[in-house]
Amino acid sequence: MKDKKLKIVLDTDVVLHFMKGSRLSLLLDIFASECEYVMLSTTYDEIRNRDQKNQIDNHINLLKNLTKVDFNPSGEMRRVYAMLTSQFGKGESACMAYCQFEHHVIGSNNTRDIREYCNKNSISYLTTGDFLYYAIKRGMMTESDATQLIADARAQGSNVPEFDYNTHIPTTQM
Repeated sequence: MKDKKLKIVLDTDVVLHFMKGSRLSLLLDIFASECEYVMLSTTYDEIRNRDQKNQIDNHINLLKNLTKVDFNPSGEMRRVYAMLTSQFGKGESACMAYCQFEHHVIGSNNTRDIREYCNKNSISYLTTGDFLYYAIKRGMMTESDATQLIADARAQGSNVPEFDYNTHIPTTQM
């Protein structure tokens, strides 16, 4: 029987932060040895820009370092998803419901929306800052690279929070 690999279920905001910072491939490499990166169909459908969608499709179909998973909840997961969508966006709600029942990790920077629910339901999550922290810690980028990624993403309209490697405390230990 094949071991079930931990999945990092990516929400749109983290993907766009790294994409706008020209580092989507880096995002998908940080935990590649121990985790599988997943984008739920609900989150995938939130990407409207054709160039961005093409980049994601290349990672799914050519590089195969990202998997698109159809999100068709049933039973209790469906009930929870419906409850969550009455309070949050479809993408965040899908990620939270999926990870709550499948016991995986959410990659989202929407902490205002997800933090309380995730903490209450023991759902692990990683923020953009967490991904940057682990990339630096693992020698995949420098602090200067992280600062540049944030500046580039902000220049393209992303609301990336401040990040300081020396004071950052990851939300999830990986």
